[in-house]
Amino acid sequence: MQAVSFGQEVAGILLAAGASTRMGSLKQLLPVAGMSLLERSLTAALASRLDRLVLVLGHRAGDIEGALSTVGHDARLTIVHNRDYLQGISSSLVAGVKEISQNHDHAMVLLGDMPFIDRHIIDHLIAAYLKSRLPIGAVKAGERPSHPVVFRRDLFPELITLTGDMGARSLLTKYSDRICFIWPDSDYDYRDIDTQEDYQKIQKDLKERKQ
Repeated sequence: MQAVSFGQEVAGILLAAGASTRMGSLKQLLPVAGMSLLERSLTAALASRLDRLVLVLGHRAGDIEGALSTVGHDARLTIVHNRDYLQGISSSLVAGVKEISQNHDHAMVLLGDMPFIDRHIIDHLIAAYLKSRLPIGAVKAGERPSHPVVFRRDLFPELITLTGDMGARSLLTKYSDRICFIWPDSDYDYRDIDTQEDYQKIQKDLKERKQ
């Protein structure tokens, strides 16, 4: 890694381009606690200290974009359509990194199907990561890294060469000794929604929390 100076502004890349094949329906628009699953992720990201947010859409991008409420009109939000989304999640990550690479030295990757990521986690990660001066920051969930994950500019060239459906996992392994981890509260819920069973379980848990 080169000893160069980096800015403090962090751009977010919210990945929501998938075809929801395991779900069997368009999971980005599933209702979760009064808003769609994707709007929950957008709301959290736009309430945080992220300088900019790039939302990467793919499958039925027009339908999803048209269903977004006023949260979709925030001046910091840019929507990118990834026509190569069938090539895997890495194609969406590449599209997002290319969109922000000219003006930002840090890219935070968020997933649109993790309904419990909130602005506090995002801001905590940004602060700890920037202070550490390490090239990667991540949430530690159990024994493994979890999203959000943030990467410094000197890793962008490697990010844009990624392929397939593994995302940036290979970089987390390659640079495992260069990651700034944060440990959230013990009740931090890092689940994502991939299947109908996942969705029903989260809906049940949300209902129980209200009682």
